[in-house]
Amino acid sequence: MTALNHVSVCAHDLEASVRFYEELFGFERLPTPNFGFPVQWLGGGGTQLHVFERPEAAPTYHHFGLTVDDPEPIYARAKELGCFDDRAFANHLVELPGDQVQIYLRDPAGNLVEVDAAGASRLPEWMRAELVALADQEPQDEENLRARLAL
Repeated sequence: MTALNHVSVCAHDLEASVRFYEELFGFERLPTPNFGFPVQWLGGGGTQLHVFERPEAAPTYHHFGLTVDDPEPIYARAKELGCFDDRAFANHLVELPGDQVQIYLRDPAGNLVEVDAAGASRLPEWMRAELVALADQEPQDEENLRARLAL
């Protein structure tokens, strides 16, 4: 394998889902083939996100992760939108070993999106107030503490 080419998600309202990814993450619309049903390809961060308008429900735990440099504006906007997910991993803002942070969101169709960033210790206090350390929820052995996302 040379690279991950794209991830696809279902949408119940294509335009609402596309706006979500444009607004929160800066994805841009790309030329998209006609598949016989509404589809929009988006580009960002060197990869693509394909959004398909389909009636299926989003899976509860399946997700994809997006790396961001600055989680604060995404967190603030997600808070305004009320799209945090506390169901899949017990909290919407999690500190991983190695000073990493994860934000869990649901897009308009219910797809789980993990937002990853380095620097949990550098988060502003108003965000740290909602942060839960994974090590406080589940025991972490030496190997667990060496785990790192590809940030």
